[in-house]
Amino acid sequence: MATDLTHLRFNAADHGRRITVEEAEFAEYEEGHKYEIIDGRITVSPIANFPEHILERWLRRKLESYSDEHLDVMNLVVNKSRVFVPEQPELTVPEPDLACYHDFPLDAPFNEVRWKDVSPLIVAEILVDSDSDKDMVRNVDLYFQVPSIVEYWILDGSNNPNAPTLIARRRWGSRWLVTEVPYGEIYATRTLPGFELLVDPRK
Repeated sequence: MATDLTHLRFNAADHGRRITVEEAEFAEYEEGHKYEIIDGRITVSPIANFPEHILERWLRRKLESYSDEHLDVMNLVVNKSRVFVPEQPELTVPEPDLACYHDFPLDAPFNEVRWKDVSPLIVAEILVDSDSDKDMVRNVDLYFQVPSIVEYWILDGSNNPNAPTLIARRRWGSRWLVTEVPYGEIYATRTLPGFELLVDPRK
């Protein structure tokens, strides 16, 4: 008997459960946790604490401000997206804290847009108290497998969220080129012409 996707709801107890593309797209998810699909299974992690939330908010506002003035470079910044990783043996859909899109179909009817049909230019993760292996190891490989992703950023506040470090990975041939930008320094990238990010969450 086919699963009734209209009534499918996942919660923290479903950690490790196998999931299909259809279930991932149509199911509801109980609030209070973050859900990702890695190697065909649901992974559940805690929602952001306040330091992580405030760092995400700060970075998102900086990127949105740039996007507002450079729609030809980046026309959408979102904090709840899904990135479908191609050519994985099992369904793998990480959910970055932030995703920036170059040509998101904003003119399309909203109910016709599917995450599996779009792919970001830049993704970012905020690291404070969350699993560092997820951001520093797992996602480094997964995001590189997505051809559209030119840069992968980690805003690392694990030592001190008041003075984070930006770890920026930029696609360079068959590998990432890594740049670490300490607190108080400026990051600029040719991916975003004219963009300068002072790594200071109070600025």
